[in-house]
Formats: sequence, C-alpha cells, structure tokens
Amino acid sequence: MAALMLICLLGGAHSSYGASLLKLSPDCESDSKTQRRHAAHFTFQPDPVPTQYGPTQKMNLFQSITSALDNTLANDPTAVIFGEDVAFGGVFRCTVGLRDKYGKDRVFNTPLCEQGIVGFGIGVACAGATAIAEIQFADYIYPAFDQIVNEAAKYRYRSGNLFDCGNLTIRAPWGCVGHGSLYHSQSPEAFFVHCPGVKVVIPRSPVQAKGLLLSCIADNNPCIFFEPKIMYRAAVEQVPLEPYIIPLSQAEILQEGSDVTLVAWGTQIHVMKEVADMAQEKLGVSCEVIDLQTILPWDVETVCKSVVKTGRLLISHEAPITGGFAGEISSTVQEECFLNLEAPISRVCGYDTPFPHIFEPFYIPDKWKCFDAIKRMINF
Repeated sequence: MAALMLICLLGGAHSSYGASLLKLSPDCESDSKTQRRHAAHFTFQPDPVPTQYGPTQKMNLFQSITSALDNTLANDPTAVIFGEDVAFGGVFRCTVGLRDKYGKDRVFNTPLCEQGIVGFGIGVACAGATAIAEIQFADYIYPAFDQIVNEAAKYRYRSGNLFDCGNLTIRAPWGCVGHGSLYHSQSPEAFFVHCPGVKVVIPRSPVQAKGLLLSCIADNNPCIFFEPKIMYRAAVEQVPLEPYIIPLSQAEILQEGSDVTLVAWGTQIHVMKEVADMAQEKLGVSCEVIDLQTILPWDVETVCKSVVKTGRLLISHEAPITGGFAGEISSTVQEECFLNLEAPISRVCGYDTPFPHIFEPFYIPDKWKCFDAIKRMINF
C-alpha cells in the first residue's frame, strides 16, 4: 500500500513495475483518455417518471434544486436566499439565474462566515420571512454548529412556542465526490440528529431533491437539507416543473424483498440497489431496499416492519462508523423488533479516519463490502 501511494504521488510512469501497479488503481491512471479519477462508486438509477405532479422536464440534481428555489421565490414574496457566492449561482450552480430574475435583495452573497450566515437566517426567520441559507460545503457547517444546535433548534422551546425560527432551511452539498479529500467529502448528519428541534433530510435523486426541499422550506421547524454533491450532474431524471412536496419523516420502500432489509440514504441508496441485484443474482437472496430520506425524525415504523419480515438488517452510510446514524438505527431495531435478543444486523460504513484522497476507493462503503456483509448475515 505504501508503494502504491508513493507511485501515485510520483506519477508512477518511470518503471514497468509502476505501470503495472497503476492499472490496479483508477485514481492513479496517467493516461488522460483512460483516467477514472472522477468515476463514481455507483451507477445512478433514475426513478420512474412521476405523473401526479404535472408536466416534467429533464433535469439533473442541481437543476432540480434551482427549480425548487425558483418556485419558492415566485410563490413566497418573503423568501430570501443567501450564502457564499450564491448571487452568481454558487460553486455548484444551484442558484444560477435567480438573482437576475428576483433581484439582489432576495438572492445575495454573504461574508465568508458560516456562523454569521446561520445567525442571519435565524433572525430573518424569526421576523416572519422564509430564510434559505446555503453553506458552501457541508464540511464547513461546523463554525455554525452553535447557532444551529443552541439557537435555531431551541428557539421554539425556550419561548414556550411564543416565537420560533421554523422558516429557516439550511442547504449544504454533502458526501464524497470522487476527489474531494478530507475537507470536501464529509457526511456530518449524525452530529445534528442528536439535537431535538431540527430536521435533517438527504435526497437520493433530482425528483426527491425538489419535493423534499420544498417540504423543508414549508415545514414549521428549522431544517438541514444535505445535497449529495456527486449527483449534482451525474443524476438526471424527468422532474415536475410545478411545485410539489414529498412528506418528511416517511421512508420509501424502493424494492420489496423477503430475506434482508437494506437501509440507506442519499448516494448510498444507489449502492444498495446494485447490491440487491447482486444478492439476487449470485446468492438467490431477496433484498428489501429502503430509502430513509429524513434522518431526523426518522421513520422507525417502516424500517421495523421490514426487519420483522426479513429478519436481517444491513445499514450503510459514508460517514465513519463510530457514532454514525447506523448505530442509532441498529439499536432502535433491536429494542423495537427483537426485544434485545441477538439479531443479524450489520453496518457497512466509512472508517474512523479523516476522509482520504488517493485512498478514497478503499474508504467508501461500496457494493462489494455490502455484498460481503449480506453473505455473512445469510449464514447467521
């Protein structure tokens, strides 16, 4: 492994040994024609075209976010969008064109200060307006941690419901992207699910992203909306043009099965779909795939009903395993479904290290790690 790392750093093209090792690592490919550095560890699987919300248009994930924000600004004259670089469209282009359409008083840049962004959003929401704050990367939400957990989440409780900041939605790009390394690949949802008073939501696709974001904006509680950045351009679906909502705190069963329950959210859902196909083809194992969608408050009933049926549970997320939300799901299922009896539950997650760069393919919980977990559970 050390030799592979050295060859990656030096280019590795000066020896036949190096050239042979390069073939083992997609991230070290030197030929630009065959470079796979930005290749995803999953294949995006679009949902069926929704017909219940009216006309649709082909959109990728960032365009569906833009559509949701456009709908909000058009229908809610109090709505404002603010954050670092949002005026020109943001680094991922999610707000492109909105300032020109709605004016600089409703879509505007802020200083590079996450604590100030969220603090300002709390004030805007408390004043009765709809505040949509963008944190440029989820990795940089930590300076705003105090504002979120000590102010936004507790505002309603501390006043006995006399006032609140429920009109606040915080958006942030989330998860690994193939080349983001330690400061642009984190999945910090577990930090916030320990905090009553906020809702945490992560979509899997463009259709889900628009419906869930509009639900967050309409919700009476402050919401954190994490957007899987690797799918901003890679995920494409037919998305309804008109506004629509997808209810929060309701998990969705994407595939029914009888042998193993697979639970994930965001990007990892597409890994689970591939794993389910592999398990059926190679092992004859029927998997039920559940997208949690809302991480807090999560849909305990749907997950537990599925696990009672299948008798096995696999949970997977990109965040480190220790303290990750998979542990909460696992313990709740043990209590609710098996009354503390031993049960075949497995977690396939990131390692307890900072998110690496050249070793990212070894870090992420890919389909092969999840497939191995299923094989172990089947023999339980």
